[in-house]
Amino acid sequence: MDRLKILASELVLGSLIAILSIFTALAGYQSSMADSEQAASNVQGQKMLTDANAEYLTANQLIVYDYMLYDGYFNAEPGSNQEAYYVESFSPLLQEDIAAGVDLFSDAYYEKMYAEANEMFDQADALFAKAEEWNQHGDALQLVMLIMALGLAFAAWASLLREESRMRLVFSMAAIVMLLYGIILYLRVPSVA
Repeated sequence: MDRLKILASELVLGSLIAILSIFTALAGYQSSMADSEQAASNVQGQKMLTDANAEYLTANQLIVYDYMLYDGYFNAEPGSNQEAYYVESFSPLLQEDIAAGVDLFSDAYYEKMYAEANEMFDQADALFAKAEEWNQHGDALQLVMLIMALGLAFAAWASLLREESRMRLVFSMAAIVMLLYGIILYLRVPSVA
């Protein structure tokens, strides 16, 4: 029992309070930074999603415009000025398809028309995924902070009790367990790629 009382000594309790305070502050700071990174990634993702939607609507309008012009082109007299006007007014992609003699309004046409919007949607998804990684990182750090704060509370309560008190030893041991558990959790915090 005398050996165990060393765990409740002023030196051990003072060290525990200092170490647990540092780990609590470190986990809190890193969690706060993770929350900031999550918010930044979320905002960038929202911005990219908005831009992607605008780009998608622009592509949609160009496709509809190409269809309207194609109706006029189809009914125009071959070789007339009216036919030339329609051809010049088509989107560059439809002009290329007509010049190449490929099927008009094919799947390839739509894929190319929506390519930029789809790329932006992918970028938005990547930013949202990054925000989720930061969220998980921050949540794990919050748990570390909670465990370290509990350990700190146990160490503080132990330091307030008389040296002869068995509760001092119990609280001191609980603080040590919380410190070790907190370190294990800290080492398992998921990293952000």
